[in-house]
Amino acid sequence: MEETISLKELLSTLKKRWALIIAIAIAAVTISGVVSYFFLTPIYQASTQILVNQEKNEQMNYSTTEVQTNLQLINTYNVIIKSPAILDLVINELNLNMTAQQLSERIAVGSEKDSQVVNLSVQNESAETAAQIANTTASVFQREISNIMNVNNVSILAEASVLEGQAPVKPTPILNIMVALVVGLMLGTGLAFLLDYFDNTVKSEQDAEKLLELPVLGIISVIDDSEMEKMKAKRTSKNLRTRGETVGF
Repeated sequence: MEETISLKELLSTLKKRWALIIAIAIAAVTISGVVSYFFLTPIYQASTQILVNQEKNEQMNYSTTEVQTNLQLINTYNVIIKSPAILDLVINELNLNMTAQQLSERIAVGSEKDSQVVNLSVQNESAETAAQIANTTASVFQREISNIMNVNNVSILAEASVLEGQAPVKPTPILNIMVALVVGLMLGTGLAFLLDYFDNTVKSEQDAEKLLELPVLGIISVIDDSEMEKMKAKRTSKNLRTRGETVGF
């Protein structure tokens, strides 16, 4: 016989296991909050902007071809900025205790489509250090690119700075807690259905009918102790009344 699960049975399972679902969700939220606020190190971000554009004087005309050339060079510049040729110099100038590879993992370089502006972002445990790395990397790149590619079309558009009360970019405790809440509810619901699936005990006449595939002919009610005592007292009282009536007769 093929088993089908109705919406009523699903809701019944959720109602029966609601305490388990809520407990798992609360545990997930608590763990996420504690880890986010007390164990994860705050990471700050600082950004600077580099403009890729040849300097002009009043006698030189604006060239669309040169703009396209600068745009094509940006992808190459993005790679050069994160290369050891630049980062090793940055490490030496700032006396950083890390390798070029480790520093490269903290730096993100990118630009908008058809834009000559390159965004250089640095993430670090210290907001001040992140700003120093970003500004130093930009200045070293501007200085060294003329030697590497024999061009002079890079200028610093905006320097990185540290804002008062700057908030870290990660972790984001509120987001982590919301995700943990959703995951906790999903895990709790899944566990509730799993426990209900493996629970093969017979709890009602419907369970017996489904298990035996036979109709239920009768039900034996369960009488608790207090009801039993009331019935005994009532029966005793009735017997005494009957005896009294017999003796009187």
